[in-house]
Amino acid sequence: MSYVQGFLIPVPRNNKDAYREMAELSATVFKDYGALRTVECWGDSVPDGKVTDFNRAVKAQKDEAVVFSWIEWPDKATCDAAAQKMESDPRWKEMPEMPFDGMRMMWAGFEPIFES
Repeated sequence: MSYVQGFLIPVPRNNKDAYREMAELSATVFKDYGALRTVECWGDSVPDGKVTDFNRAVKAQKDEAVVFSWIEWPDKATCDAAAQKMESDPRWKEMPEMPFDGMRMMWAGFEPIFES
């Protein structure tokens, strides 16, 4: 069964182009290590909730958009192996500086329980 890594990231709106560039470069590396697909979604309709919401989850400021992204892997083993190999991949050292506050990024891994 496939495996999905999901991310929530607060990105300054004026860094959208820089974020897109970083995401495209990263996607190339992920694909080289077996990722099936990467998806980057720029917040369009991200309302404030009454109890919790995406904005509060990443402490987004008024000038930031919330990015929702995911990487699909064939399985968890491929994802884990890729993570280890990528640590020593020199392309990460060539990546531009993250155009967001990485301390407020959230990520997790998920095993789908239904796919169609």
